[in-house]
This record gives sequence, structure tokens and C-alpha cells, in this order.
Amino acid sequence: MNRSSQIKDRICLGIIGMTEGNGHPYSWSAIFNGYDREKMTEECPFPGIPAYLNKETKETLRIAGANLTHIYCDNRKDAEHIAKCSLIPNVVDRPEDIIGEVHAVIIATDIGGEHVGRARPFIEAGLPVFIDKPLCDNRKDLEIFRNWIMEENKPIMSSSCMRYAKEFMPYHSRTEELGDLRFVSMPMSKKWETYGIHALEAIYPVVGPGFVSIQNIGTRERNIVHMTHRRGIDIVVACIKDVQYGGALRLSGTAGNVTVTSSDTFYAFKAQLQAFVDFLRTGKYPFPFSETDELMQLVIGGIESREAGGKLLEIKDINRN
Repeated sequence: MNRSSQIKDRICLGIIGMTEGNGHPYSWSAIFNGYDREKMTEECPFPGIPAYLNKETKETLRIAGANLTHIYCDNRKDAEHIAKCSLIPNVVDRPEDIIGEVHAVIIATDIGGEHVGRARPFIEAGLPVFIDKPLCDNRKDLEIFRNWIMEENKPIMSSSCMRYAKEFMPYHSRTEELGDLRFVSMPMSKKWETYGIHALEAIYPVVGPGFVSIQNIGTRERNIVHMTHRRGIDIVVACIKDVQYGGALRLSGTAGNVTVTSSDTFYAFKAQLQAFVDFLRTGKYPFPFSETDELMQLVIGGIESREAGGKLLEIKDINRN
């Protein structure tokens, strides 16, 4: 298999999954391969996935020119079921068995502390890798990824689908009608460690780089995270375990305010995966790694601040490792 980060022929992908509460291997595989509608609808353990997949036509469902051909899960039964639902022809017993069979690998697990270990065999084999959010959740692993990407030029991408939410995109390019932004907020469900990045990556393309401080005054179940930005913006993300998931982004400025809600999950996932396919074909990143780096500093800072009893942390100190 061609292991270059610029692939011109049909792309064969492998996928690594899954973790508790994360159904990405089902939906992401279907976006590449299509799916068994009856089996997915009746048996997928994440009912929201067939709910949005079934709305799509054959023309809008799939990403052209790429197929997901191999899957590995820690539990082989999970892999076999995903393969049947999402039409993946090959289930392997070890992650390393994918090497030599595909052009690139998608790591669809969302536990940041596992990603260095899960990615290492493929990175060392020279395969491009897409890693589900968050890329990592601690300083040591962030430094390893920095070295791989910035020093060794390893082809690695990571993002939240919220970067690609179509409802937020108009505010990526301009917020002038709101005046100078002063306050940005977003609620999020589940854990800060895994879902905080959804809110952070929705906000980041709007406000841009330049986070100054972070403070998490909450608990593991109720993370209340306040950040400051060099543009004079206060940013609050409330990541609460049992809150209803939904991307309600609030932007408040000196001349107006707006609340924008993201609801088209399928669009965001497909656009995210298309960006990775485009990267494989061109070798050009859709956004600089410096953005992912800063976002991971925020993920890490939110954890460290909470564990330190709500201590205010300077981002520059997290950046120093």
C-alpha cells in the first residue's frame, strides 16, 4: 500500500474503535461504505445514528473515492457487529494487522490518554492517522504529538466535528455585526475529558488563537470552565454529565448577540471526514496544528485546574510543559 500523505487512487482505510458511549465506528464507517439499513436501524446501540443516517439519500450519504476496509476493536464482537452494520469486509485480531492493507487509519476512540499508544504502531509504520477528539489529555502525550508532527513531520490530524458544524461556519469568517465580542458560552454534556473539546472547537474558529487563562471551578460531573482571551473575551463552557447534548453557541458583543444551535450531526461528521480524505490526497492540512495544540492545552488546563481545586492557570505555563 502507498503510505504517502498524498494519495491519488481509491483510498482504503482502517478504523480502530470503540469506547464506551462512542458510536463513531458505526456512523463514520457508514459514511464511507454505506450500511445495512435494516440491521443498523434495529441493532445499532446508538439509536441517534440510524436516525440521521436514514435521512440521507444514496447521493448524499457517502464520501466518494474512499472505503473503510478493515476494523479492529478491543472487543472482537463489537468489531464484527460494526462490520455487519457498516459493510466492512475485514475484521482483524490485532491493530497491527491493518498495517500493509490500508492507506491510512482512523482512530475512532475518544479517550485522549490512550491515543499515543493506539496511534504509535501506525505512525511508526508511516501511515497517515486521523485521531478522534481529543488528541490527548495530558502534557506528556501532547509533547509526544508535538514531536511527531512538528519535528518528524508525521501525517496526523485530529479534530472535533463541531469545527465543521454548518450553523457555526458564518461566524468563523466574521462577527462584525455583533461588535467586539465580550462573552462566549456553550453548554456541553458528558465529561470534560471527552466532550469539552466539542465546545472548545466550536468556539475556537470564531475567536481565534490567544487564550490567556483557564479555571475550572466545577467537579468531574459538573465542569464549569472559565477562560480569558487576548481579545478581551470571557468564555465559559459548562460541561455537565446529564445535561441534554446540543450545540448551543452564544456569542455576545458590544453591538449585539446571537445564539446558534447545531443540529445537523451528519453534515458535521461527513465534512470532518472529507477534510481527512482531502488531506490524504493533497498533503495539506485543513488548519494548522498550532490550533489543535492550543485546544489540547485548554483540555489539559481544564483537568489540571479542577484537580487543583479550581486554581487559575495561565495558558503560557501549560504550553511550557
